[in-house]
This record gives sequence, structure tokens and C-alpha cells, in this order.
Amino acid sequence: MIICTNKMEYPLRTQYQRVQKQVMVNAEKERVSLLFMKALVSRGSVDAVSQQMASHPQYLESFLRTQHYILHMDGPLPLPYRHYIAIMAAARHRCSYLVSLHSAQFLRVGGDPLWLQGLEAAPPRLRLLDHINKVLAHQPWLTACSHIQTLLKTGEQCWSLAELVQAVVLLAHCHSLCSFVFGSGTDADSVPLPKSPNGTPPTFCPFDAANVPLSLATPSEHITRRRSLDSSCDMACLKERIQKSQEEREKRGERLLQSQTLQQTDMEEEEEIIYFADPSRFITDPDFCYQEFARREEDHFQVFRVQDGLVVLSLIDVVLILQDYSWEDHGFSLVNRLYSDIGHLLDDRFRSVTTLPSSHSADLKRAIWNYIHCVLGIRYDDYDYGEVNQLLERDLKLYIKAVACFPDVTKTPVCLLPWAPLKPSERIHVNLLVMEARLQAELLYALRAITQYMIA
Repeated sequence: MIICTNKMEYPLRTQYQRVQKQVMVNAEKERVSLLFMKALVSRGSVDAVSQQMASHPQYLESFLRTQHYILHMDGPLPLPYRHYIAIMAAARHRCSYLVSLHSAQFLRVGGDPLWLQGLEAAPPRLRLLDHINKVLAHQPWLTACSHIQTLLKTGEQCWSLAELVQAVVLLAHCHSLCSFVFGSGTDADSVPLPKSPNGTPPTFCPFDAANVPLSLATPSEHITRRRSLDSSCDMACLKERIQKSQEEREKRGERLLQSQTLQQTDMEEEEEIIYFADPSRFITDPDFCYQEFARREEDHFQVFRVQDGLVVLSLIDVVLILQDYSWEDHGFSLVNRLYSDIGHLLDDRFRSVTTLPSSHSADLKRAIWNYIHCVLGIRYDDYDYGEVNQLLERDLKLYIKAVACFPDVTKTPVCLLPWAPLKPSERIHVNLLVMEARLQAELLYALRAITQYMIA
């Protein structure tokens, strides 16, 4: 007779569990390495934001796929416009890191260097985005149908609806990314790395496995093979030079020296633009910033309520407009129809960040998400906001509000997440939640205004 108790240990089972856990850890590390390899192939460098997000490879993959689609894949906006819009968005929060990064990419896709002198040097069509950029960045609840109508009105500088939707997605994406950069301290500690001159063109998709050269199995192997190839070229050149006269060799060496000097000068000039891009050049009305949404002394503020899929725009206790609107039922379908497939990519980001393995409970994640929406004017009538006060300490709420509403290191010092015992990956997860909740909030306001324009 064999009696089994819960306290008995099974060496084989314990060993199997350890091996299984180690396999999962190794798989995650391989996934991060693959993502970094693809980033190296496509851009020639791994940016600081991707390095920060690397502790959550599932989310990082979704984020990079969306960002690549917005900036480089098919769409109504030309590539220089996309990076310039990203510069405008990052400048609203004086995010030097993103302004510098997109300034460099703007030049690499053929953008006019004169535009980087400031917003006044940009084409009138881009300058027209300044107002909606300002409103979405700081007070998104003010986004109105009139803003959409101004941009889409007939005229030489008007925008098409498809162009505007892509521009709005870009603005919201970069605004929210500023929050992550601010929360993780990337803007203060990191400098954009210059892209490798041998990097692939921007149209390369880092998530198409067929596009990844087999020779890039590992970074060290890539370096070894590249050096070997360079050595072969040097030997061939040497043989060719031996066969020619001394005079011709000197002329060729002189031309090579001039070429290298010119290339080095161009790189130095580009790096100067990258590292010294001043965000203030792309800002108008610098005093326009986040205002406390619900001020008790004001008797007219709008509340964007969501109740069972119903959105209510109201004054205090007075319902003004009742209309169906939510991301799942309306925002997703609208943005996906006007900007093909972006809805699926954005939805994958929202789902991914809330389902990441974490020590945070589902209630805590929901409290963080709903608190961010609340400070941006969105309230859910089916949610008990008492949970926010129960689950989020005062210091944590101050941190979340600072990161979500005014991520500007020139006005607010970088504050550390007030959870010392947390692992770095858990801190990053909080910043990811802030970023994605803010992104969805801005999109809800912008897409609602576009919907109002379309049905007017």
C-alpha cells in the first residue's frame, strides 16, 4: 500500500519543472535577441526605447510592428511628412530624444533640411496640423469637429480624410511615446545612435522573416563575415594597384582620400543636426499645456463618459449629447476603414499590454488604465472609482499623472516610480500601461471628432 501526501517531493517532477522554466526563459531571451537582430538589420542600431521595452518581448514585437507600419509601410502620407509630424508631436513635450531621432530619419528618407530650421519653414499643409497637435497633446477633450473641418476644407492646402487619419494616429503615437520616454528617463540619459551607413532602406519590414539575411544569424558572426569580405576587397584592390603605375595609384589614393573626407564631413554635419535639434523650433504657443480637467470652481467642463458602449458628453449633471462610441465598437472600425489594418495593430497593442505576465493584479492594471482616462476626461459609469484610491497610493497617482499629462523634463523633473521593491520589468510595465492608456484616450477624442464631421 502506497500513501501519497502533498508534502512529498518528486525529484523527477521538480527537475522537469526547472528544465521547463529554463526553456521558457531561454525562449524569451531568444525572442528578444531576434527582435534586436531585426532592428539592427532594418535600422543599423537598436534605439533606447526598444532596449527599455526588451523585458516584455511580446509587447515589444507588437509595438515595433505598429511603429514600423505607421512610419514606413504603405500609407497616404509621404515618408518625410510622417517623420516631420513625429517631430512636431515630440516637440510639444520637448522630448529631445524623439525630436533628434526623427530629425535624422527625416533626412535619410529625403526630407528637405530647410524644414528642420523650424515650423515656419515647413509647408503650409504641415503647419495646419499645429493646432490639433497642440490640443491632442495637452487637452485632448477640446478636440472638436471644427478642427477636422478646418483641415479638410476645400483648398490648395487641404488634407484628405485618409491623410488626416494617418496624421492623427502618428500624433497620438508620438505623444504617448513621449510619456514612456519621460517615465523611463530615456530622454535624459540616452542619445540617438547614428544609423549604420550600410543599413537597409526604410521600406524593409523587420517582421518579414524572408527579408532577414541568413548571414545575420548572430551579431558576432555578422561582424566576422563582414570583415572577411572587406579583407577580400582590400586584397583585390591591392592586386589591381600593383598592376598599375605609381602615378595612377597616387591619383586614385587622392580621390579616395577626398571622398572619405567629404563623407566624414557629411556625417559630422548630420550628427550635429541629430544631437542639437532644438524642440522649441517646432512649437507655437508654448504656454498651452495640460490643465486640470475637473476644476471645482468651473461650472462648465466636459466629461467623456462611457457606459455600456454609450458615450455621454455632459455638463455637470446635465446630459447634452448621447451617442454610441467606444474603441471596440466604433473607433476600431473607423480607423481601420480609413487607414487599412492599423486598427488591428493598435488593438493588438492595447490587448498585449494588459495581458503581459506581471505581478500586478488585473484590478491594479484596470485602476491604472481608468485613472489615466479619468484625468484625461474619460469616465466609465460601470467602474467603481473607489478602487483607484484603494489600489493606487498617492505617490503612484502623482507619478502616473505626471507621466501621462505633462511629460516635459523642462517643467517637471524626472520622478522615479515610487515602488522600490519592483523589478525593472514591472516598472517598465507601469510605464507601458500609461503610454497605451493615453494613446487610446487621444484616439477616442480624435476619432469621435472625425465621426461627427462625417455625419454632419
